[in-house]
Amino acid sequence: MNTRTGQLYIVSAPSGAGKSSLLTALRERVDNLVVSVSHTTRQPRPGEQDGVHYHFTPVEMFRQQVAEGNFLEYAQVFDNYYGTSRLSVDALRDAGKDVILEIDWQGAQQVRERAEAVTSIFILPPSIEALNQRLHGRGQDSAETIQRRMRDAQSEMSHYPEYDYLIINDDFDTALADLSCIFRSARLKQAPQCQQHRALFNALVS
Repeated sequence: MNTRTGQLYIVSAPSGAGKSSLLTALRERVDNLVVSVSHTTRQPRPGEQDGVHYHFTPVEMFRQQVAEGNFLEYAQVFDNYYGTSRLSVDALRDAGKDVILEIDWQGAQQVRERAEAVTSIFILPPSIEALNQRLHGRGQDSAETIQRRMRDAQSEMSHYPEYDYLIINDDFDTALADLSCIFRSARLKQAPQCQQHRALFNALVS
């Protein structure tokens, strides 16, 4: 029987900062940790699976859930909606999982208004030059697209003061160790420890 309620985390970063790679490695290092699967109204792309990459949701159903307040955060991007289900996150936390919301600063602001005790982390590149090199190094985008991504990245990074923790991803292993420390130390706080080990603590002081 689970005796621990999972904690809620927000992780944000500009494109090219290495967030996805860090979170993949983090989940291999820290147990009972999941990244929330978002809902979207866009059509699946080749190879995408419902419930794995996204919960693919009809537009009218999505709008109804918005009206009922069932999203911790949501946004419309061009013609499609994206959002994080409150019920899905609560179910994972009730099962003892720590839940990561991989969202931008706008979504983070919404979550802070609608959820209690959320820890937020922002991942930054070591320099503008390094970020530019990483975006070029992908070899996937045109020069025009990279320029737009750089503008978007600088706008995103201007919101770093809103976050609890800042991690500079210069050396990957160091950034991963720093990220792991945040999650491990949070589990050692009094509230989660007392929740998980209440019987032990009562026995020790009785």
